[in-house]
Amino acid sequence: QVQLVESGGGLVQAGGSLRLSCVASGRTFSHYAMGWFRQAPGKEREFVSVINWSGESTRYADSVKGRFTISRDDAKNTVFLQMNSLKPEDTAVYYCVADNIEFALSIATMQREYDYWGQGTQVTVSS
Repeated sequence: QVQLVESGGGLVQAGGSLRLSCVASGRTFSHYAMGWFRQAPGKEREFVSVINWSGESTRYADSVKGRFTISRDDAKNTVFLQMNSLKPEDTAVYYCVADNIEFALSIATMQREYDYWGQGTQVTVSS
């Protein structure tokens, strides 16, 4: 059974930084893409970023490109999301996701493509 546990959320002022972590368990971590989605109050859940199984390919939502960086440490079964230059509109619950296709050739950015989700971690950016 795949489990994802996020941490690192919190309250930060605009312009500040946070680093989210997600530890995965239950299968061979290095074989699967990992990513992040977020959901702001009153809004639909949206794609943030994904990193493929090898770590060689990443993708970002336009709204976070140039400010957020996704990375993975396969030795620690952990995926990270470094968030810099945070804005109030980044306020949301951030969810870690794990792909269900081993050694996937393409990058998934749709919610329905992910079967495994963490419980979420709150990020609040004050103005």
